[in-house]
Amino acid sequence: MQLAHVSIDQLSVSAINMRHSKRAPDISDILPSVRARGVLVPLLIRPNGTPDSFEIVAGRRRYFAAKTVADERGEAEPLPCAIMEDGDDADALEASLIENIARLDPDEVSQWETFTRLIKEGRGIADIAATFGLTEPQVKRILALGDLLPKIREAYRREDIDTETVRHLTMASKAQQKDWLALFCDPDNRAPRGWQLKQWLFGGQSISTKVALFPIEDYGGLIVSDLFGEDSFFADADLFWYKQNEAIAAKRDAYIEAGWIEVVALEPGQYFHSWDYEKTPKKKGGKVIITVSQRGEVECHEGYVSRKQARRARAEGEFGEEVEPPAKPSRPELSGPMQNYVDLHRHAAVRTALLDHPGEALRLMVAHAVVGSSLWQVRPEPQRAANETVAASIAACKAQAVFGEKQREVLTLLGSVDEDGPVSGGHGDDFALASVFARLLALPHDDVLRVLALVMAETLCTGSAIVEALGNHLGLDMRGHWQADDAFFELLRDKQVATEILADVGGRLVADGNASEKVKTQKKIIRDFLCGENGRQKVDGWLPRWMAFPVSGYTNRGGLRTADQWAKVQTLFVSQ
Repeated sequence: MQLAHVSIDQLSVSAINMRHSKRAPDISDILPSVRARGVLVPLLIRPNGTPDSFEIVAGRRRYFAAKTVADERGEAEPLPCAIMEDGDDADALEASLIENIARLDPDEVSQWETFTRLIKEGRGIADIAATFGLTEPQVKRILALGDLLPKIREAYRREDIDTETVRHLTMASKAQQKDWLALFCDPDNRAPRGWQLKQWLFGGQSISTKVALFPIEDYGGLIVSDLFGEDSFFADADLFWYKQNEAIAAKRDAYIEAGWIEVVALEPGQYFHSWDYEKTPKKKGGKVIITVSQRGEVECHEGYVSRKQARRARAEGEFGEEVEPPAKPSRPELSGPMQNYVDLHRHAAVRTALLDHPGEALRLMVAHAVVGSSLWQVRPEPQRAANETVAASIAACKAQAVFGEKQREVLTLLGSVDEDGPVSGGHGDDFALASVFARLLALPHDDVLRVLALVMAETLCTGSAIVEALGNHLGLDMRGHWQADDAFFELLRDKQVATEILADVGGRLVADGNASEKVKTQKKIIRDFLCGENGRQKVDGWLPRWMAFPVSGYTNRGGLRTADQWAKVQTLFVSQ
């Protein structure tokens, strides 16, 4: 079996397809998904005897859904396909493909997080594609989400942005993305989407004077300004590019003079994809990659080599330099057993000395939790949501926003000012471990404790007994972190529970008087109490019993996991 993308006009439905019919099938259930995400599970096809032509053995409905979307948009994208070979079992292949896709995370942003982790662990795009039953272009499309600003990625995760729009945004520069995001977040403006976004990015645009690398006074041509004089544009695009290319050449020469061994200027419109490169210091052969957008924006990516070069350099023993073979074989100064003898004695002495330096031990422990080692594996809690409703609620909650700010502060303390995401979860690089340890040694004790607290918070397991123990020990009041939102009411569907919650907020008389009402009506009354609407007295600071520390339930049916977790450990903390 070979996985590939095949043009839709090269495909036809095979007569052996069990659902073969001249009538188009009902695709109403899968069409919204294909519109939003495209075809995910590859079609099963085989050559039909005509050059560059294939017949569909399995995946007929996906094919018709893709054709419908192509007709709507006026353009058709190639479809992911598994090309059968002689002797392949169609049922087994189809089952395998569906099983592989089922192993993926439910949304593409989570898939990007998984694929990025695998890339950092040394897995190639072809390996990832084979593991999950995807084509390599599908994997690259997911990895391209890494070129997006975090806020755009989160909007895509919430399905506030469609796939076509996101695809165009992955081709935009960071400055373009910021401009688009400002329009997207402004209720008084409408951000371009789909084909309109493509035009906005690449066509019919004047070139802003803000992108010029050269002094504006050297331009010599006509400059036009908007009515308010806040934005100005070059009227002569050819003259702009002449001056801009001169400035790019000068910038490249400056990098060479500064000691960079190579500076690569990509053609305008050619994109820098981070997954194709590995971060490498200048002294180890790192290059500068200069990208130029169609709108003239220039970005310099300092300290990168291709992953292929990085692997070759590691195999050769030094970054960027081949190891010269010795003139004659030389015997190492220490034999294997002697090196082991030395290592163990040094290790014994260093770890004994460490016992008398708890401050250094604390910093080293934090460094291990951040970076990892051959003996450590610390993973941040992924906060996987059961559905998009829950994901949107968590993304918008106050506690999550505060945590994100604290996270960025700690990244700044560690010198990672241009990064985002979790601090913990490294993969055990010795140099990185020593680097973080050195950084922590330079920080005052209070800052080290801030890093430690953040790492511990990142790695706190959702739904665990320790969450219950910690919340109760700290006397945490959830009223400062949570309030009832749409997601809560959407997920509240149990009639008995809704009646008891109504008693919580409105009193037993109100609850008993509405006990026979539908859950929808009960939820409306609960909302009225919480908002003080429709003549109901407003109830401030209400918490469902499940949210409070200690936790309790509304019924005697059991099955409340957090209550069970707390019951297991409660006696351990009675005297605390």
